[in-house]
Amino acid sequence: MDDDDRRARIRVLNDQLRTTGQGGQTMMTSTLAALEEAELQRAIAAVREFKDFSPDNDPWGEHDCASLEMDGRRILWKIDYYDPNLEFASEDPADSTRTRRVLTIMLAEDY
Repeated sequence: MDDDDRRARIRVLNDQLRTTGQGGQTMMTSTLAALEEAELQRAIAAVREFKDFSPDNDPWGEHDCASLEMDGRRILWKIDYYDPNLEFASEDPADSTRTRRVLTIMLAEDY
């Protein structure tokens, strides 16, 4: 698999997790979880619906992190790649059988 194909495969897997919640785990910081339920649900929906990828926020074309503005708050999200036991970094994020994805959603002040 060449680099472009590899990045495209990672992008597909990342988008699947971010937009559907499938293909990995989704975590959030305690400050995000403490928002009122309606605001929390809007934040999760905003991350799922995010499409404003550009070379500035996605230089590798993997759709693995970004930030967005919602109700005057900056929301950050990122996807990390782990081995199947969630102990070490994945050897190959393009291989879903060897990678566990973890999407973390947070408020900017949590970073």
